[in-house]
Formats: sequence, structure tokens, C-alpha cells
Amino acid sequence: MELKEFCRVMETIAPRELALEFDNVGLLVEPDHREIRKVLLALDCTTVTAQEAIDLGADLLVTHHPQFFHGVKSIGFSSPITGAAALLLRHGVGHFAAHTNLDAAAGGVNDTLAELLELSDVQPIPPENIGRVGELPAPMKLSALAERCGQVLNAHPAYTGDPDRLVSRVAVLGGAGGGDIAYAKAAGAEAYLTGEAKHNQILEARESDLPLILCGHYETERVVLKSLLNRLQILAPDVQYAITLRETAPLLFA
Repeated sequence: MELKEFCRVMETIAPRELALEFDNVGLLVEPDHREIRKVLLALDCTTVTAQEAIDLGADLLVTHHPQFFHGVKSIGFSSPITGAAALLLRHGVGHFAAHTNLDAAAGGVNDTLAELLELSDVQPIPPENIGRVGELPAPMKLSALAERCGQVLNAHPAYTGDPDRLVSRVAVLGGAGGGDIAYAKAAGAEAYLTGEAKHNQILEARESDLPLILCGHYETERVVLKSLLNRLQILAPDVQYAITLRETAPLLFA
């Protein structure tokens, strides 16, 4: 498949116009050839996933997080900011990122989270329409919901609120969702699952009487890779796809 056609397929899955203003999405490193035969999917573009793409013989590394959020003045192999890009460039491999546009897109990160929790009547959360809110199959205690989140995400949840509180309506936002607490509350959420939040945001949730369930940035977003692979196999079946086997969560638990 031609590179430009593959990029069009990715924009069908995660339209660029859904990305937030600060974001940097699309083709960030151009491969040195135009034919795309093999693609590696990962959450992050790191030296680990870049080398995995090279070893796999991939033409493109597709990630959720872009490697570059801000301008850089130099590219070095030893730089933690540009090392992965330098490695890809040396071997002619490209890098494509779908970030907040994949968060917001139908079938993206947050629809996947809602599906894993078996939420019904799922709606986008205004005004950004990135998060989702929906109804659990049946009311459950907050402690049981936190445990359920940990199970489906292979995570170690931390949460605020009364463990015995019954919850029916849940908001979800993968990654760093601490800034959207007020939006989740306004959408009628009785609990809010996200990846991470700052201390002041955790206090905001507690003062707002909105139980917060934190399951890790990596854990709440990596779940999208399988659904992304399935959609790509349908829309671009001539390309071979693989999900990273070397990428691991950056945080370990004792």
C-alpha cells in the first residue's frame, strides 16, 4: 500500500480534526520509501519500540503518543527526546502518531474503555467530546468497580471515595484525565476512571464528591492497540500488522 493511502486510512480511523490544539499527530517521521508492507503498533515511540520495528522489518511505527510535542533544535542518537527518531531515520522507518484524535474517535481509546466496562448508552463528554460516560450493567459498590477496572486493564487501581458507595453511571478518559473532573461531574458521572491525576486534581474530585479511579496512563491507553489493529486489518488488509511485544509499562509496583 502506498504511504499516502495508509495515512488516509489512519485519518479515517482517527480524523485529524478531532485532535486538540496542543497535539502533534500524523506522519512525524517519513520513511525513505513509499510502499508500506508491515506496521508495528505501540503506545510510545521509544528506542525500544523503534528497534523492535527495525528488527521486525516494519516500514512504519504507529503509536498513540507522538514523540515530539515541542520543537527541537537538534537530533541526536543519545538524546532521550530524539533518540528514537534518529534510530528510525537511520533505518528508513517512519513514525505515525494518532493521539487525542484517537482518544476522541469512534472506536478509539475511550470507546474501548467503555466497552471493557460494559457500559451502555455511552455518550461523549462535552465540551471536548473526548471522554465517555455511560451506565454499568447493574449498580455496584465503588470498591468492586475499582477492582473490576484493575482486572480488565491489568492495573493496580487507586481510588477516592466511600468503598461501599453504589455507582451506576461512570465516566472514562484514558491517560491524563485529571483536568476533566468538572466535565465528568457535569455529565452526571457517579465515578470517573482515568489514568492519572495531579494531587490538586485528586483533591478537586474529592471535594466535588466524584469518586476517582486511577489505573495508570499506560494501562488505560494500551487497550486501544488491539482494536486499532482489527480496524486496520479491515481497512488496509494488504499490510501486515503486529502489536509490540517489547514495550512495557514505565512504572513498576512493589
